[in-house]
Order: sequence, then C-alpha cells, then structure tokens
Amino acid sequence: MGFIDDLKSRAAQLQSSMAQEMSRYKNRDLMEGILAGCAMVAAADGSVSGEEKRKMMGFVSNSEALKVFDANAVIEAFNRHIAKFEFDVELGKAEALKCIAKINKTDEARLLVRVCCAIGASDGSFDEQEKQVVRQICREVNLPPSDFDL
Repeated sequence: MGFIDDLKSRAAQLQSSMAQEMSRYKNRDLMEGILAGCAMVAAADGSVSGEEKRKMMGFVSNSEALKVFDANAVIEAFNRHIAKFEFDVELGKAEALKCIAKINKTDEARLLVRVCCAIGASDGSFDEQEKQVVRQICREVNLPPSDFDL
C-alpha cells in the first residue's frame, strides 16, 4: 500500500501546486497595475493613439498572466484609467501609481516595465516623455531604469 499512498500524496501536491499557479495568474492587482502603467505611458504625450490601444490589447490577449481575464473587463479597466488622465493628468498619474505600487514581486514588476516600454514604442517612436514616465514607473516598483535601457 506504500506505493498507492505515495501516488495519492504526489497527486495532492500536484493539485495544490496547480491551484497556486492558477491563482498567481489570476492576479487582479497585476492586471490593474499593467493597465495603469499602459495608460500612463499612452497619455504621456497628451493623447492615446489607436496603436497604443491595439498593442495593449494584443499583449493582454497573449499574456499568460492576463488572458484569464475577460477582454471586456480589461478594456473597461484601461478606459477607466485613461478617463482619469483625461479628467486631470495629475489625478490620473496619482491613481495609476497607486495601482502600480501594489506590484511588489520582481518578476511581475519587470513584466510591467517591459509592457510599458512596448506601449511607448508601439506608435513607432519611444519618445522622451514616454521614457520619463517609464523611469517613474521603474522607481515606483524599485527597478533600475538602466535595466531597460532608459
């Protein structure tokens, strides 16, 4: 019976491990932080381009960490962040940084910064205003901007 008990124990461990992995991917704070960062970068030059929106949605639909969320919920959250910037830039920035600050794992913070860099470059030009915003995001999540050539 030792073999069967060992097999049951391994199956239980595997199930527990899979549950932890799935909950890691269904991380609402990560989704909100990434979308807030995307909105911050997109709004850096005063307008949000269609390319920036498409790049953000492309990332979300391909990201293992975010594709567990309903696309409509993602669009709604992104638009909510953008609306705050349109209402008041400083309010939008403060609210975005509050969401970004919740990302405290290094691998998630690195993902956030890489996505923000991609959004900044999505219109063909990663300009200085956008880079400055990403540097600010790096400081918020305690990552050196030099790690991302900023």
